[in-house]
This record gives sequence, C-alpha cells and structure tokens, in this order.
Amino acid sequence: MRMNNLERNKYVCEQIENAVLKLLQQKELNAISIKEITEEAQVSRVSFYRNYDDKEDVLKTYIGRMVLTWGEENKERFDKAKAESGNSNLMLSELFSFLKSHEDLIQLLQKRGLFDIFRDSFLELYGPKPEYPNAGAYLSAFFFYGLYGWIEEWVKRGMQESGDAMVQLFTQMNH
Repeated sequence: MRMNNLERNKYVCEQIENAVLKLLQQKELNAISIKEITEEAQVSRVSFYRNYDDKEDVLKTYIGRMVLTWGEENKERFDKAKAESGNSNLMLSELFSFLKSHEDLIQLLQKRGLFDIFRDSFLELYGPKPEYPNAGAYLSAFFFYGLYGWIEEWVKRGMQESGDAMVQLFTQMNH
C-alpha cells in the first residue's frame, strides 16, 4: 500500500515515539542517543529532526497529543455535566481514570524524572492563559496547580486509588 506524504510522516512520527518509549523503559532519556532512536524506529536522522527538536520534544509531542485527544473526546460530556450539575466531578473522575489507563507510561515518566513533561503539556492545554483577566488567571492557576499536586502525589504513591476514589477524596477535602 502506498502512503501519501502526510500518512508517511504520521507513520514516521509513530515509529519514533514508540522507539523513545521502548528505549526509555531500558534507560534514562539522557542516556538514549538519537542514533539509537532512529535505529529502533528504522527511520533516518533527517526524519527525526524534520519532526522533533530533541528527545524531550518527542515525549512532549506524544503526551500533549494524548492529553489533547482525551480532552477533545470528552469536552461535550464535561460541558453538559457541568451545566447540569454545576460541578466538575465527571471531568475529575475521567481524568484520574484516563491517567490510570496510562499508568505504565505515567509511572515510567515518574521513574525517569520526566513527570514535569506531563505537567507542562497539561498546563499548556488546561492551565491559565495570557488572555484571561487577572482574577480568572489566578483562579485557573489555583485550581490547576492544586489538581496537579493531587495527581503528582497520587502518582508518587503508586496510583493506588481508582478515578472515582480520587474524586471522593477530592470532594471530601473541599467540604
């Protein structure tokens, strides 16, 4: 089957991302060379640099797309639930469940000291924006960093609770 340029590039990116994730299971990111990645992915060095700035950019892109896709797939449900009940429990439950479903990746990032890549991707998509008025930006930052703190501590403790259990704990603390 012949692929057009867009399909070919998507395939190359998937190969590179999978290679980085596979190699990351074996060793630290700073110990992985671009040559190892391209050999594992069976792509050229040119293909790597056409799509990514560096090794960390591969992870940022992968995680950013993962989080963005999750948000887009659930946006209507979240908006509807918030409009009907006035709270964000569904979003929180789905967020923790989503993270739990990617537990291997999340724990790998934590183990390798790369969990800040998740934070930065999540912050870029769901944190305060420059166009927000000051009070809105402060409130958004307060909520974002508070929730991120919960996520980070949950990950450090081995993600023992389910998404629903985390929402229960979160809700209990807010009353």
